[in-house]
Amino acid sequence: MEDLFSLPIFFITFRESLETAIIVSVLLAFIKRTLATQDDPVLHQKMVQQVWFGTAAGLLTCVLIAVAIISGIHSLGAEQFAAAESIWEGVFSLGASLIITAMGAVLLRVTKLQDKWRLKLSKALNATESHKGPFRDRIKYLGEKYALFLLPFITVLREGFEGVLFIAGVGVSISSAAIAISSVLGLALGAFVGYFIYKGSKTAPIQLFLIVSTCFLYLIAAGLFSKGVWHFEQNEWNKIVGGDAAELGSGPGSYDVRRSVWHVNVRPFPPQRIQTAAGTDTPQCCNPDLNGGGFWGIFNAVLGWQNSATVGSVVSYNLYWVAVATGFFAMICKEKGYWPFAKKDTQRQEHEGDDQEPLLSRPAR
Repeated sequence: MEDLFSLPIFFITFRESLETAIIVSVLLAFIKRTLATQDDPVLHQKMVQQVWFGTAAGLLTCVLIAVAIISGIHSLGAEQFAAAESIWEGVFSLGASLIITAMGAVLLRVTKLQDKWRLKLSKALNATESHKGPFRDRIKYLGEKYALFLLPFITVLREGFEGVLFIAGVGVSISSAAIAISSVLGLALGAFVGYFIYKGSKTAPIQLFLIVSTCFLYLIAAGLFSKGVWHFEQNEWNKIVGGDAAELGSGPGSYDVRRSVWHVNVRPFPPQRIQTAAGTDTPQCCNPDLNGGGFWGIFNAVLGWQNSATVGSVVSYNLYWVAVATGFFAMICKEKGYWPFAKKDTQRQEHEGDDQEPLLSRPAR
C-alpha cells in the first residue's frame, strides 16, 4: 500500500488545491449570479474565460516551476535550493492576500454597484487599444481588464509552488507511483469541494452568498498575510540554525523562542515514533508541516494556522483586520457623505459631488 499511496502527499495536494478551488468556485458563482448568460453572453463568456485561463496559466507555470525545482535540487542540492524557500512563499502569500482583499471589497458591494461594474468590465474586456496615459493609470487599467485572470493565477501559482516544495521535501523516499496517485486523489478531492461550493451558491440568496463568500475570502486573506510575515521570520531563523528548521520537528530548535507567542506541542497517546533529520522523534499535534499536516495542514492552508506563532505573525494578523475594518469604515463614510471630525461644508460638497453620478441605473437582481 505504501508503494501506491502516500498520506502526507495526499493531504499536501488536497490542502493546496482546496484554497484554489474555493476561490475559483466563488468567482464563477459571482459571475453566474450577477451576470446572466442571456443578458450579455459575450461579456459572460469573456469573464468565465479569464477565470479558467488564469487557473490554467497558473497550473502550467507550476508545472514548469516543478521541473525547475526538481532539476535544481538534483544539480545544486536540496540545502542550497531550500535557502530561499521561505522568501518565495512569503512573497506569494502577501501578494495573494492583497489581491484577495481588493477582490473581496468588490464582491461585497456588487449588489449596489452591479450595473457600474458590469459597464466597467465590459469596456475593459472589449477594449482593443492599449490604454495611454501615466504609468499608474495604465497599471490600474490592466488590473481592471485582467482582474478575473490575476486572482486565480496568483492563487494557483502560490499554492502550487508551496505544494511542489513540500512534495519535493517529503517525496525523496516515496515511489513515483505513490506521488502521482496521491497527488491526483488530493487534487480531485479539492476540485470536488470547490464544485460543491459552486453548486451550493446557486440556491442561496445573492446578498447572503456575497456576504458569506466575502467573509470567507477575507479569512483566507488574513491567514495568507500572517503566513507571509511568518515565512519571512522563519527565513531569518533558518539562517541562524544553518538549515531548514522544519526538519527538526516541533521540539527545541524548530522555532525562535525570542519571537514566540505560543508553541503548541501536544504529544499523542499512545506515542508513535517517526524519523526526522534530527533522529527518531515522537510526532506532535497541531504542526501543519509534519507528515503532511493532516487536519492542521488544511487548517493552515485555509485560515493560516501555525502551531508556532511569532510576534510578527500575530501582530500582522490583527493589523490586517484593523486595516480592513478601517477601509470599510472609510467606504461607508464616503457613501453617506459623512466624515468624522470633518467640517460640515466639506461633507456637503463631497456628498453633492457623489449625487451627480448615480451608481445604479436600475435595481440589482
